[in-house]
Amino acid sequence: MFKKSGSGKHTELIKGVHLKAMVYGNQTILTEVKIEKGALIPPHKHPHEQTGYLVSGQMDFLVDGAHILANPGDSWNIAGGVEHGATAIEASVVVEVFSPVREDYLPYYSEDE
Repeated sequence: MFKKSGSGKHTELIKGVHLKAMVYGNQTILTEVKIEKGALIPPHKHPHEQTGYLVSGQMDFLVDGAHILANPGDSWNIAGGVEHGATAIEASVVVEVFSPVREDYLPYYSEDE
């Protein structure tokens, strides 16, 4: 699967958190998340391994009870089943890969602008 830049759209998942499922395959899904300043991603866990990269902004991550301040260029890997959440200190853009595919994110995949 190949997707050109500019295709698809972001959908608000929770207040201030906008997800776009970019591409997916049999084992992974790539997402882009735009997060408004002050938005909170509440603590949660899921069976998917989550690998991410902070493109811009600043985020305070809470991973397994520990706070980690992330700046542009920082990356992470969170094992499946580990509780995590985040707060956007600044408006932020995050790129993340989930494995296996998060089927709950597939409805956010679109070829349309």
